[in-house]
Amino acid sequence: MATKRAVCPTCLRAQSACICRWIAPVSPEAALLVLLHPLETGNAKNSGRLLHLSVAGSALAVGEMFDAEVLDGLLHADGRTPVLLYPQTPDDRSVPPPPALPSLPASMLRLVVLDATWRKSRKMLYLNPALQRLPRLALSDVAPSNYRIRKAHAPHQLSSLEAAAQALGQLEGDGGRYGALLEAFDGFVSQQASYVRA
Repeated sequence: MATKRAVCPTCLRAQSACICRWIAPVSPEAALLVLLHPLETGNAKNSGRLLHLSVAGSALAVGEMFDAEVLDGLLHADGRTPVLLYPQTPDDRSVPPPPALPSLPASMLRLVVLDATWRKSRKMLYLNPALQRLPRLALSDVAPSNYRIRKAHAPHQLSSLEAAAQALGQLEGDGGRYGALLEAFDGFVSQQASYVRA
C-alpha cells in the first residue's frame, strides 16, 4: 500500500519540495489578481503560487474559462479598476482593441496576471470576454529573465512572478521596490534546477 506524501498546507507542495522559504512578503499599492491555468497547478516550475504567497492581499483563482459573474467580482473587488498585464500583439485581430490605460494612482488599480504558458494565456484571453475588455499594461524596459528552468521563445519573456514584480514597480514608478521578491525567485529557480540535476 502506497504511503501518502506529506503536503505543505501553505504552498501545497510535497514537504520535501516546499517553497515557503522563498516567500518574500511585499505590500504593493496596487492589488494583484493571479488567474492560474489549471495545467499550471501541479507544475513544479510554476511561479504563480509563490507570487500569490508573497504579495499581501493578492487573490488567486484557478481556471481557463471563468463564470462571468465570478470573474467580474474578482476583477472589480473593492472598487478597484482592473488592468491586464498582457501585450497588444499584432496578431490579436480577433480580439477588440483594449481601452486606454487609465490615469489612476496604483492604489486604485488591480493588476491582473494570466499565469499560463503563452499559448494557454492567449486561450484564456479568448475564452473570457471580460478580460478582452480590460485596459492592458505592457512592460517597458524589460529586464532579462532569470527563469532558466523553463524554455522561453524570446529573451523578453518572463515568468509570471518576474513580470508581475516589474509591472507593480512600473505602476508605482519604483522598479527597485521589488528587488527582494526577485532575489527570492532566484532561490526558487535554483531549488527547482537542483531537482532536474539530481
